[in-house]
This record gives sequence, C-alpha cells and structure tokens, in this order.
Amino acid sequence: MTLYAIREIMSLNLLPESMLRAMDLLPTAQVPVTLFTRHSLREIVDGRGLSGYDLQLTSQGRELAYAWGECLIENTDRVIQHCISSPIQRCVDTAALMIEGADAVSAKNNTHHIEIIEQGLLVEPGSFVLDIKQAAPYFREQGALGFINSFVNNALPGMKHSIRGVLDVLELIYETHPTNNNGLSLAVSHDTILAAIIAVISRRTHIDQSEWPEMMEGLFVWFEGDDFADSQLKWVWRGQLGSLSIREFQNLQQN
Repeated sequence: MTLYAIREIMSLNLLPESMLRAMDLLPTAQVPVTLFTRHSLREIVDGRGLSGYDLQLTSQGRELAYAWGECLIENTDRVIQHCISSPIQRCVDTAALMIEGADAVSAKNNTHHIEIIEQGLLVEPGSFVLDIKQAAPYFREQGALGFINSFVNNALPGMKHSIRGVLDVLELIYETHPTNNNGLSLAVSHDTILAAIIAVISRRTHIDQSEWPEMMEGLFVWFEGDDFADSQLKWVWRGQLGSLSIREFQNLQQN
C-alpha cells in the first residue's frame, strides 16, 4: 500500500460514519443527487456553537475534504456537475478540495469546468434570519442548539417562518440539482442550517446535541418531478430514508 493510500484511509477515519453508510442507500446512479453538507473540520472554539466565520479548516480538515471527494466518485459511480457554497472561506475551501479529490479519480469529468457559486442562502444571515439585530441576542443567549430548537417552533423574532425558510433553501437546491444521469451536486453550508432543515423536513419540534450535524456530515437529497412545487423530496440522513411532498409541506405553513 502506498503512503498516499494510507493517508487517504487515515483521513476517511475522520469522516462521520453515517456518510459511508449513506452511499449504500442512494438510488441508482441514473438518479442525480445533491450532497448538502456541513464544511470539513475547522479550528475549534468553546462557544456553545457560536463560532466565528473567520475560523479556517485545519490540515486534517483539508485532507478529509479531499479524501471524501475522491471516495464519493470512486464509490457512487457519479460525477460532480455543479457546486454551490456558503461564501464563508471554510465552506468554499471544503468545496474546492472535494472537487479536487474527485478530479484525482476522474479528471476528464470533474473540477476544471466547475465553478463554485457562492450563495447567500447557505449562510446566516441569509437562510432564515431576516433581521439580525432582533435575532442575534437570542442566538447568543440560547446557543446554536437552543436557537435552532426555537426556530423550528417559530418562537423567534426577526426570523422567517421555519417552513418558508427551509423551502427557500430546498428550492435553491432544486434549481441547482444535476439533471444528467450519474450527476452529483455539492452544496456546502453550516451546522445550524443543516440541523434546521433536517428537523423541519422530518417534522421534528426538538433535537438534542446527539442529533447535531458533525463537520463533513451531510444530507443526500434528490427530487422526483419536473416542477419544484409539485415535486417529491427524497433524502438520506444517518441511515434513514425520508420522503416529503413539497406541495403538502407548503400547505403546512398556511395551517
């Protein structure tokens, strides 16, 4: 075994176990999917989830993102066709390194032709926060977990309705979802956004710390239907398959 292969294996040991299991639950390669993921390993601070946007990927985080991009292509028979990202540097770097890793497996079909498109809907304020001055004190007081639990119950000022906020992000993913067979899109974001989306689409009103998305953990999603409003959302999260009618989900907001 080469030194490079050993380093790749060691890097993937840092990948959340749920991600390797998730690949076995994906639909056939003819069905395009999007990986909506938290960024890779970053510098750690002790702040109840209140991490600054200036924190960068660690060297292990960079190696993990590269190895995970490589692993995805090797094991799913898919090709990265599109990529969106939070504009925060650690997310953009995660996306670039995943694409670079994919390129190492199949240079012809990956990387050079893929622009990482920065999206304001993948960062806060932008996804769910409408008025940062109203919402920020609650985030500081409750911490990330408490804040998201309040958000999913629509108990915070300065925020979108939870269903409206999640629909906005899902529609962005739908619009950037690959359309070709064997297609894979990347959407790189942050823990709070991913946690909120998973809770809301799963009809959860409370999550605990054990359910919080780890770094480099993500949600595989795909859609059935030619129009977002009438589509069926499918997803894989931590070994579970989920399904949701977008139309019925929209109607919940009006109830």
